[in-house]
Amino acid sequence: MGKNFWMVVESPEKFEIMRDGGLTLYGLGRKYRKRAERMQPEDRVLFYISKIRKWTATATISSDSFVDKTPIFGPEYNGELFPHRVRMKPNIILPSNNYIEAGLIAPRLEYLKRWIPEEWPLAFFETLHLIPQRDFKLIESEMRRITPKHGRGNVNRHRGRRKFRGTKIPSQ
Repeated sequence: MGKNFWMVVESPEKFEIMRDGGLTLYGLGRKYRKRAERMQPEDRVLFYISKIRKWTATATISSDSFVDKTPIFGPEYNGELFPHRVRMKPNIILPSNNYIEAGLIAPRLEYLKRWIPEEWPLAFFETLHLIPQRDFKLIESEMRRITPKHGRGNVNRHRGRRKFRGTKIPSQ
């Protein structure tokens, strides 16, 4: 298991682009270069959608960070290329109707202890956070609890094939 547990805070639009791509690649802007360089294979990533305050997926980093200036999110991001990237393997991708309401779990998170309970969303203002392993495992266990083992939205590893929403995830 990786040494670090990351939480990525994204907009619904960017998350949909990543999910539609199989959640196999993540890019960060120039501001996050140093943190991206700390990301390494076997680190774990939790996805949080800021506008709706919900957790949506987990993944495992499968590459060292690298720079690639090929646009990944489209022209609507003011020319930002998000060049600092890592490859990932999705673990759990929840269907949108099963996203986990953050407000139900947030009061129990170690990461949020220094925040006034009513203002916990302010802790997730930036894009990338290192979070305690305990918090990651708590949220991921809730995801596993509500997702059938080989159900819709979960990454299916049955018989060595990796599937996501009925389509094959490209191998890395």
